[in-house]
Amino acid sequence: MADKPMSRRLILTGGLAAVGGAAAATGVGVLRARDEVVENQDEPIVVEPFHGRHQAGIATVPQGHVAVLALDVAEGVDADRFAAVLRMLSHDAERLTRGEAALGDTEPQLATHPARLTVTFGFGYALFDKLDLADRRPDDFTVLPEFTVDELDPAFVGGDLMVQICSDDVTAVAHAMRMLVKDSRSIMRVRWVQRGFRQTTPVIEPGATPRNVMGQLDGTSNPTTDELDAVVWRDGPDWLRDGSTMVIRRIRAEMETWDAVDPAAKDMVIGRRNDTGAPLTGRSEHDEPDFDAVDGLRLPVIAANAHIRRARLSDGRRIFRRAYNYDDQLTPHGIPDTGLLFIAYQSDVTTFVDMQRRIDEADMLNSWVTPVGSAEFLIPPGCRPGGWIGETLLG
Repeated sequence: MADKPMSRRLILTGGLAAVGGAAAATGVGVLRARDEVVENQDEPIVVEPFHGRHQAGIATVPQGHVAVLALDVAEGVDADRFAAVLRMLSHDAERLTRGEAALGDTEPQLATHPARLTVTFGFGYALFDKLDLADRRPDDFTVLPEFTVDELDPAFVGGDLMVQICSDDVTAVAHAMRMLVKDSRSIMRVRWVQRGFRQTTPVIEPGATPRNVMGQLDGTSNPTTDELDAVVWRDGPDWLRDGSTMVIRRIRAEMETWDAVDPAAKDMVIGRRNDTGAPLTGRSEHDEPDFDAVDGLRLPVIAANAHIRRARLSDGRRIFRRAYNYDDQLTPHGIPDTGLLFIAYQSDVTTFVDMQRRIDEADMLNSWVTPVGSAEFLIPPGCRPGGWIGETLLG
């Protein structure tokens, strides 16, 4: 079948832009609806611009599907060769996100409906050593320690290059991943792949907080759009300005035992009412928790080891979540391998480490969740038209 002619006229649609406004108004923490429409003869194609000050896929209104993959660079590959491949991957991503086939795509028809496809790249700790660039790695970027609650599977740990692929169409995710892997395997091999999903419109209202596989509203405490500069984006070193750091934790939910907990106890574990998401001291989801409130017995209304108390740092530092779930195989007895793809962006990974240490010490929720995967990445800034992701470091 012949390709449909596609114009280059991009128009910002008011309806889609309103999604971001609705999200910001609720304080949920998403963010910017940068959606554009590429018009063709039959129907509009919704796209997210690849170029910009920041990489897409972070402050973008979250899509319904994600695949995160980590690749390892082969021994002997130098910075110049890695840069050449990364330049090619950026070019692939630029074309795919606007609904055009990548060069050499043998199935170009799969690229015509990107459904807000975004591709985000990140650099792992060991990559800098492999490329003899250790002096360019920020001192505050470290490998996460293993926490006492962790039962890490090496199959979901580490990686040199991270690629996060998001779209509202799982086919677009699969096709983009196929193209990017094909164009990287001359110097890299796949270390791991994790696929996830989340509630989006029309299942939930624009800007509403999605529920995870444990039934909880997931992302209530996210920063608003106006707070992202302080929470997510970095101001140095020069090559990383307007970039970020990413932590991904694969957290298995112990659903068989969680299912046995009564609703009131679940509320106590989290510190929120599961039906509304309101803190136990409030009436609506976005009410500020009152951690000083006590009941008639002079006991804290929000327990000292409730999740929302343990996940809060006293100095006000925060992370930004792109909350996704995973749901893989069942055992022969019907026990699910399901849980959270805990993707967090913050300007400094020490914020995440300090928060996780508090959770590790005394969070009631630890009885029902088990981290089985962990990785951290530096997220370089976005690029201009004609540029490529990573050129501030490697160009």
